[in-house]
Amino acid sequence: MTSEDKISMRQVSQHTFLNRTLPCFLYVLLLSGRLFADWPQFRGPDGQGHSEEEGIPIHWSEEKNVAWKSVFPGEGLSSPVIAGNQIWMTSAKDDGKSLHAICFDKTSGQLLHDVEVLQTNDPGPHHKTNGFASPTPVLDGKNVYVHFGPHGTVCLDTAGKIIWKNTEFKYIAFQGAGSSPILHEDLLILTCDGTDNQFLAALDKRTGKTRWKQPRAHLEAAAKKRAIAKMAYSTPLIQSINGVPQLVSTGSDHVAAYDLKTGKEIWWMPYDGFSLVGRPSYGNGLFYIVGSIAQDHFCVFALLPGKGQLREDQIVWQRSKGIAHVPSPLLVGQELYVIDNGGVAACVDALTGKEHWRERLGGNYDASPIVVRDHIYFCNRDGKTTVLSAGKEFKTLATNQLDGTLRASPAVDDGALFLRSDTHLYRIEEKEPLNKPKAVQN
Repeated sequence: MTSEDKISMRQVSQHTFLNRTLPCFLYVLLLSGRLFADWPQFRGPDGQGHSEEEGIPIHWSEEKNVAWKSVFPGEGLSSPVIAGNQIWMTSAKDDGKSLHAICFDKTSGQLLHDVEVLQTNDPGPHHKTNGFASPTPVLDGKNVYVHFGPHGTVCLDTAGKIIWKNTEFKYIAFQGAGSSPILHEDLLILTCDGTDNQFLAALDKRTGKTRWKQPRAHLEAAAKKRAIAKMAYSTPLIQSINGVPQLVSTGSDHVAAYDLKTGKEIWWMPYDGFSLVGRPSYGNGLFYIVGSIAQDHFCVFALLPGKGQLREDQIVWQRSKGIAHVPSPLLVGQELYVIDNGGVAACVDALTGKEHWRERLGGNYDASPIVVRDHIYFCNRDGKTTVLSAGKEFKTLATNQLDGTLRASPAVDDGALFLRSDTHLYRIEEKEPLNKPKAVQN
């Protein structure tokens, strides 16, 4: 493999996966039974940023289509997650010494819960673009699971009562935590890629007890470099392959799939680099992985899953042009949408890697894009959201400006778009504004 974009369609034509002919959101809809209600984890019901909600606005401003705008206590970068009439996020106070789970009423925007879940005398440092409350919570309808990297993981009920805490996993995350927890059946999955220890862990979601812990492999080359070369921040994706669910997780120098019952590795693929953030996607019989071909030179790989180390012909294509550090790519049917660190977006053929279009949106991006039906939403750090029409031709539908910074990824539910800025949580919808709740003071 070279550092240039590679296109190889060997084997892909031999596969007849269902979502080869159906849009990937429909395939997930068939598996999960819905994409129309709630937004329970980072990047939504399927973990890939897809929604089929109707009536989501494409136009808004501080004066238009804002149903409510609520100040949230503390600071944080976690994305909003939604179950029922509750919106949960995390925040940090007292320079990271006080870590909180916060909950808003979805209809009114009123703050329902502000629960201090963890305290620490040593919050440690973080990267200038990170914070102390970055991992996104995950919900199962009954409980809320919040994660603060090596400081610990906490389960609460929907009334804000703490059910359990787990603070046993120690590792150095000197640039702050980033990977969000995810759920599978009765397991809560954590990704812990520090500079000293790198592992995945599965907790019993009812008790917080460890069910398995799997150290990362394939870090021999990273170990010969500086300690930072072993860290990563990606949130894994769970996908069923031949009826068996796999946990696909991006780490330093490699991506790997793991057995969810035991944590044992199923397959892996090497690359060169660390500090990976983008969440994997799946569709068209392929995994789309953000890896790298050199440090700070990120790359999307389209992979056929297998066993052991993937063969070269299982790397169907790769693209190293225009791939950002933080935002996850967005897969919509047979198109993959990416954006680079300078705000240039591109649409590529998800089967071949061929570029359909590449256009500048402007600004810098941390939030991962989402698609609502055939509308794609890109939010940047300057508070601007650009709405594009999904497809092989570039078409801007709207640009919308809010105050503050948008770095958390959007959420969609109940006919509304939910955006977290650096100071406020917004409900955006096509209706007259409700009475705004009283601002909550920090």
